[in-house]
Amino acid sequence: MIRLTQKLDHAQAANATLTLPYNSRTKSRLRVVLDDGREAGLFLERGGLGLKDGDLLGDEEGRVVQVRAAPETLSVADCPDPLLLARACYHLGNRHVPVCIRADRLSYPHDPVLDAMLRGLGLAVRVELGPFEPEPGAYASGGGHAHGQAHDAPAGVVVDAHTHDPGHPHTHFPSP
Repeated sequence: MIRLTQKLDHAQAANATLTLPYNSRTKSRLRVVLDDGREAGLFLERGGLGLKDGDLLGDEEGRVVQVRAAPETLSVADCPDPLLLARACYHLGNRHVPVCIRADRLSYPHDPVLDAMLRGLGLAVRVELGPFEPEPGAYASGGGHAHGQAHDAPAGVVVDAHTHDPGHPHTHFPSP
């Protein structure tokens, strides 16, 4: 099995390609199959920013593999109104939804409930197939959220189970 152990920071000619969806590109340890059918494993430094379309990975033998973002089912909203776009991003971010933000457009993994929420804000949402490259987030360099425990909440209130670094105290209440 090919052991991809490093993310290369300079352009090199790729010997192979690896097409992965967004969720797989966020993992540092993963068994994968290259596009040519060869088995490989990701053994990358933990806590990195994840892999993006076009990134190059290397192994100890000098092989270079180019990462490709797999097409995924996305919800997409075009929005020329910057305030409305900001409101939509706020509401999606408040639900910890990964979002790809452009000057007049946003996209996120398709979810009919979230689509209805954005339509309620006044956006037109469509579904399309395409690569997903969301914002890495403010804590992408390794800090930030540590999922696994629930915040303190009033009796009977269900919260999503995760914690934050000190200095980021808040409680998430379920969406209406």
